[in-house]
Amino acid sequence: MPAKQNLRQHKKLITALIIIVVAIFTVGMVIRSRSDDIQYFTAKVTRGNITAVVQATGTINALTTVPVGSSVSGIVKYVFADFNTHVQAGQVLAQLDPTTFEAQVVQARGNLANAQANVKNLIASVAAQEAAIQTNKANLARLDAALEYSKVNTQRILDLAEQQIISRDQKDLAESSLDQAAAQVHAQQAQLNQSIAQLNQTQAQLQEARAQVEVMRGALELAEKNLRDTTIVSPINGVIVARNIDVGQAVAAAFQAPNLFTIAQDLKHMQVDTSTDESDTGNIKIGGEATFQVDAFPTETFRGQVSAIRLNATTVQNVVTYDTVINFANPDEKLLPGETAYVTIPTGFARNTLRIPNAALRFKPQLPGKELEQLYSRYHIPSAATKPHLGGMQVVWKQGPKNQLIPIAVEVGITDYTNTQLLKGDLKPGEALVTGEILPQGTTYTPGQPRFGGRR
Repeated sequence: MPAKQNLRQHKKLITALIIIVVAIFTVGMVIRSRSDDIQYFTAKVTRGNITAVVQATGTINALTTVPVGSSVSGIVKYVFADFNTHVQAGQVLAQLDPTTFEAQVVQARGNLANAQANVKNLIASVAAQEAAIQTNKANLARLDAALEYSKVNTQRILDLAEQQIISRDQKDLAESSLDQAAAQVHAQQAQLNQSIAQLNQTQAQLQEARAQVEVMRGALELAEKNLRDTTIVSPINGVIVARNIDVGQAVAAAFQAPNLFTIAQDLKHMQVDTSTDESDTGNIKIGGEATFQVDAFPTETFRGQVSAIRLNATTVQNVVTYDTVINFANPDEKLLPGETAYVTIPTGFARNTLRIPNAALRFKPQLPGKELEQLYSRYHIPSAATKPHLGGMQVVWKQGPKNQLIPIAVEVGITDYTNTQLLKGDLKPGEALVTGEILPQGTTYTPGQPRFGGRR
């Protein structure tokens, strides 16, 4: 009787223990059965703004950088400017030793004076020879007249001799006088021709002497220019960013003009030179805004405008890039040439649009190809969305009843590397899209890396 009473008193406790054991066993079975199912990671479709950007790394440079060299060789005598010196156009930066070039100027001036004196002497010779020619011409005219008189007189004497009025000796004398007059005319003509030839020769020498004067004048101008070039001056207003000479240094300009200084024209207006991928250049607009940051001011964001996409492409390991130039104002000269800039160029903006997480666009279930094709066919997924992604078509996945996956074809637009704009597709804000999965064996499927760009 006491045993039965004791059993009756503990009956409720035993029943409760049995129920707890059954519940634990049931829960364990459920957990075990669920551990064999695939678990999915999801992210929701949201609504908001999207800004597509191109990101690149570039270098800050001055708008215009002018190297200042020397066209003459010499020893540096003075240096009047240093790094960071603000200079004006025409300001003296350095002075080479001018001693040799001053001597060359003196020599060139002496040579020019000598050539000019030679010209004057030849001009005087020409004048004297022209006067001698005039004298010879007068003498020739006089001798021509005497010859004509001698011819007439001789003819008259010959006539008288035929009439035997005068003696034979007079006849011979008249003929001899005629021959002498003719010989004098020929001699005077030869002398005149010689004077003309000498004049022509002197005139040629005069032309050569005048040409020599021009040569000597050019040599003097060159010597004076070389002397002036020993004084190195700034060609522009700006700031010296590099100095490559010291006092006593020899400057050799025989083969190539050495770079003595480098001057940045204006550090209040500068530019960022950055390389952008060929796939991004179609989305970058000239005149569009851009922002960038530098390591020197990590908490500040600087703004500029895209001024050019230069046409000289650069190819490195089959990657084609273009130099994109961004102009910006630097009124306080905070930013310096050569600093690294981390550039962000907006290429598109969508306001209050549906946004798909990029991880959902990268997800593709680990299913056999045949099973994937059957799912695509059952849910009418176009081929453009599954492989080539033509027209921005892609496939996202969501969970249906009984945890099965349902593919959805979507057309997407711009992306900000986190979300992508939804242009077309049967999706609503708040819907969960699959971004990853855990396989039954516990192995994790990791989606592929995102693809960057204005459109996907």
